[in-house]
Amino acid sequence: MDVEYTDAPTAKPALDDANKVPCPYCGHLLSKGATTCDRCDWTRSATETAEGKASDAMAVLLSIIPGLGHIYKGHRLAGFLWMAGAVPAGIFVFLAAIASAGFGAGLFFFYLIAVMLHAYAVDDRVVPPEEDEGEQY
Repeated sequence: MDVEYTDAPTAKPALDDANKVPCPYCGHLLSKGATTCDRCDWTRSATETAEGKASDAMAVLLSIIPGLGHIYKGHRLAGFLWMAGAVPAGIFVFLAAIASAGFGAGLFFFYLIAVMLHAYAVDDRVVPPEEDEGEQY
């Protein structure tokens, strides 16, 4: 029977590991300029947005149509799920509006606010650079 100790000290990185970064999908060490991982299907272009770094404010503005902010930030599946969730939420709001003489129509704004807050708070699927590149003119 093998027992692993979780409180054991971590292994010290080798000297050649200084110029390597972990793969965002599997954690395999890659060279700093690598564009693909040989152990999984990660490619550098798959994790970049149009700007390279998504703007949170733009994601919130795009979330007026539920899910577009998530798609903008690189979370395609979550964006399509939020879009699909807007249909039943819209039907529920329509029924609530009929039952409450129109006051239930305000419920959809709570759904929109939830989508916008989530798009603002969710992390970008972009790996941030190791060092600040500064202003580029």
